[in-house]
Amino acid sequence: MSTADAEALREQLRRDGRLRDPAARLTPLAGGVSSDIYLVEDGPDRFVVKRALPRLRVRDEWRADVRRNDVERAYLETVGRLAPGSVPRVLFAHPDAGYFVMEYLGAGYANWKRQLLDGVFAVATARTAGRWLGAIHRQTAGDTALRTRFDTTAHFHQLRTAPYLLTTGARHPELREFFEAEARRLEATHECLVHGDFSPKNLLVGADGRLVVLDCEVAWYGDPAFDVAFLLNHLLLKRLYHAPHGGTLRELVAAFWQSYLGERTGLPADWEARVTRLLLLLLLARVDGKSPVEYLDAARADLVRRFVADSLPAGAWRLVALVDAWFQHTERPELSALPRGAAA
Repeated sequence: MSTADAEALREQLRRDGRLRDPAARLTPLAGGVSSDIYLVEDGPDRFVVKRALPRLRVRDEWRADVRRNDVERAYLETVGRLAPGSVPRVLFAHPDAGYFVMEYLGAGYANWKRQLLDGVFAVATARTAGRWLGAIHRQTAGDTALRTRFDTTAHFHQLRTAPYLLTTGARHPELREFFEAEARRLEATHECLVHGDFSPKNLLVGADGRLVVLDCEVAWYGDPAFDVAFLLNHLLLKRLYHAPHGGTLRELVAAFWQSYLGERTGLPADWEARVTRLLLLLLLARVDGKSPVEYLDAARADLVRRFVADSLPAGAWRLVALVDAWFQHTERPELSALPRGAAA
C-alpha cells in the first residue's frame, strides 16, 4: 500500500462526496493480501474502505478479477439481511471505482486466528462459528435468485481452485489426479451461498461472544463442504503449530462440526466424505499451494506432506477417524524443540 495509492483513494472518496474534513486521514489496516484496506478518519466519523487488487500480495504470481469487490459487497448485504450484526454494514459502494465503504467496528474485537496462535482455545467460539455457518448455508440452499447473483465460479477458480488445488496437484504429481478430480467436482456443485474464505483470520470475536465475519470476496454459490473443510483445516494446522501441545483443539473441532450439523438437515450421503477429502487436499495446499500459511517451519510442513500422502489414497474417511489420525501424527515430543515459524 503506497502513499500514492492512499492519496489517489483519498481524492476518489472526496470526489464521491464521502469525505468532508480536508484533513481526513487514511491508515492501512493489516491483512490486505488481496485488497487494499484502509481505516478512514474523517473528522468524528470512522469507516473502512476496501478495494480489490489485481495481483495478490503473495510470492507466486496470482492475479484475480477486481470485480470480486462487488461480489464481496453483495455477500455482506445478503448475509446482513439474513443474520443482522454478523457482518459489517455496507455504507456506500462505487463498483466502477472498485471499492466499497463499510462500518468500522472499533477496537473491541479480538481476531480468532490471533487467539488460536496465542493458545486461547475457546470452544464457545468454535460452536458459534459452526452454528452461524450452518444457518447461512441452510437459509440460502436452493435459492435460484442467489444462485444467479453469485454465479461466480470464474472468480472461485481464480482465487481457490487454481491456486489451492491445481497448483498443489501440479507440485505433487503422484497426487495430481486427486486434486484435479476434486477441482472438477467442486466447480460443478451449486447448492448454497459459500463464503469461500471462512477461516479464523476472518472471524472477529466480541467481548460478549458476538461473532463478526469478514473478507467474503470469494463468495460463490457452490459447495458448502468447502467452507466447512476450510475452517477445520485451520484448526488442524493450529494444532500442528502448537504440537505436541494444543490437544484442546480437538474439542474445538468437535464443537464446530456438531453445531454446524445441528443447523443442517437432509445432507447428502456423501457429505462427510466430501468434507474429509477437501480437508486433506487443503492441508497440503496451505503448505505447497500459492497461499502457504506463514506460521509453520519446514519440519512441520513436511509432516503435513507425509500425512496427506499416506491418507489421501486411503479413500473416504469419517471425520472423527481423520482427526484422531492427525492428532496422533502430530503427537511428537521432538516438535517442542523446533521453532514454530513466524506467527504474524
